[in-house]
Amino acid sequence: MNTTERYIITGGPGAGKTSLLHALADAGYFCSQEASRRLIAELVATGSDCLPWINLSGFAEKVLDRMIDSYKQTTAYTGTTFFDRGIPDIIAYLKAAALPVHDRYYTALQHHPYQPLVFILPPWQAIYVNDAERWQTFDEAVHLYINIRETYKALGFTLVEVPPANIHNRVNFIRETINQQHANKPHPGGLAQL
Repeated sequence: MNTTERYIITGGPGAGKTSLLHALADAGYFCSQEASRRLIAELVATGSDCLPWINLSGFAEKVLDRMIDSYKQTTAYTGTTFFDRGIPDIIAYLKAAALPVHDRYYTALQHHPYQPLVFILPPWQAIYVNDAERWQTFDEAVHLYINIRETYKALGFTLVEVPPANIHNRVNFIRETINQQHANKPHPGGLAQL
């Protein structure tokens, strides 16, 4: 019987996650888009000051609620699902800003588990651009990437770096890695672990 496999695709801002998720969706996978970008656009439109560059703690609470809702939307789906960021990303962003991480985030992660294998996209300056929802400099994006990587590792996830490449090759890399994981269960071998 098929079950839902929930994989996270993470990385610093501007590393190509959104484009990769769109390509995976076009390939027929169920994909959950990044909650924070949509939320920023909505909050700016309403004139809210609960924005990450003003009130990161308050914004993180709202993102967590959105991530939980997105997770619940996958419960009826069987097959491989990809998330543009997961709950550990919120923890990493709070840590990067030296803000407290309340127990609610860890409890939410326990109640909404993901696959232990996480795909991480490294910083890629050649494609990095700022926009209305991405205010960080490239150096700040690298700093966030480091915090994200360390947070996932500390939480016990296995990270697989998706090399900079065109979208087609990145999609194939993810497919091949998952197929290899399935073939080598219970211990995936030969993966480019960080």
